[in-house]
Amino acid sequence: MTMILESKTVPSLRNSAEAMRRFPFPFSTDSYGYSVNLTPAGQGEAGTYNEHLFDIDEHYRAEFDERRRILSEDHGRRYLTLPHMMEAQWDFLEMSMTHLAAAYPESFTLRQEDDFWHWENYLLGITQDFTFGDPSTLPLEPLEWMGRQMQGDFCLLDQREGDLYLDAGLVTFPADWSLTFDLGMTFEEWHGPVPLAHPAGVFTRAKKFLMNLEIDQPWQRLNWTFTIGPRLETSSETYHLWGRDKSGVTAENAGEQVHLRVEAQVLARLPRSHGVLFSIRTYLIRLDELATNPEWAQRLGRVLESLPPEITDYKGLTDTREAVMTWLKHNQLD
Repeated sequence: MTMILESKTVPSLRNSAEAMRRFPFPFSTDSYGYSVNLTPAGQGEAGTYNEHLFDIDEHYRAEFDERRRILSEDHGRRYLTLPHMMEAQWDFLEMSMTHLAAAYPESFTLRQEDDFWHWENYLLGITQDFTFGDPSTLPLEPLEWMGRQMQGDFCLLDQREGDLYLDAGLVTFPADWSLTFDLGMTFEEWHGPVPLAHPAGVFTRAKKFLMNLEIDQPWQRLNWTFTIGPRLETSSETYHLWGRDKSGVTAENAGEQVHLRVEAQVLARLPRSHGVLFSIRTYLIRLDELATNPEWAQRLGRVLESLPPEITDYKGLTDTREAVMTWLKHNQLD
């Protein structure tokens, strides 16, 4: 029987000065419109969120604990995979292990002797010998076992019949969507609720790009919305718990309550299965933290002011935009 998940905030997600400095602020202009906005992944400057393909930061342990809690309460809706996706799971494990060990040698070690692999995660105290390709030698299936040791959510898309299908995922921190509902959908069906983008052909172009991804040439894009409280878990299933928080936002408390939520989405070709990895790393920054950067605060205010009603509603801002804009106007630092 599936348990009813309790939607909780994660107080330890408060950002240090360094985390605020490297936050992936998503706006390069004073207005916002849908675009594919892809850039090469893992090629950012040293110390940025995009320096490596998979980012590990000060929230690693807090996010690990939160994912473990969610999976213990609601595993059947948060980890789902179709039987034909096992090869893609091993692709994901190899890609993530290889990159983490190379990018963070002080935290991860990978040794390979043919199909015999040795993995060490010093951050979590995990040591594991296993045979690559043999799931019986791991405690869990490859996608879940490795995904639990990383920050973010991970979707595996199967490419067949001229389309991309969401056929596997470990998703514990979704921004108001449901893996249970979307599993097996095509790429455009999965993104069906996004307003204005489909008539503009955004997802048609995005799918064409993804279907032509090349191995070892990953890309990244930023997506954004707002969350009330330091809450990573905002699934459709728990909307009745976190959606009500919007009604408590005022121009006086918006700085402490409202968080800009940015997803750094990595898109990478999986070499053996020829599928596509779609990873979603979520970053949260409180409004009063963001306002310590005057340029960001001013730009955010101008973006919100120019948003069309359809996007305002889709981003969950219908009830809170005026409070956020008022707070920004009165709390910008010169």
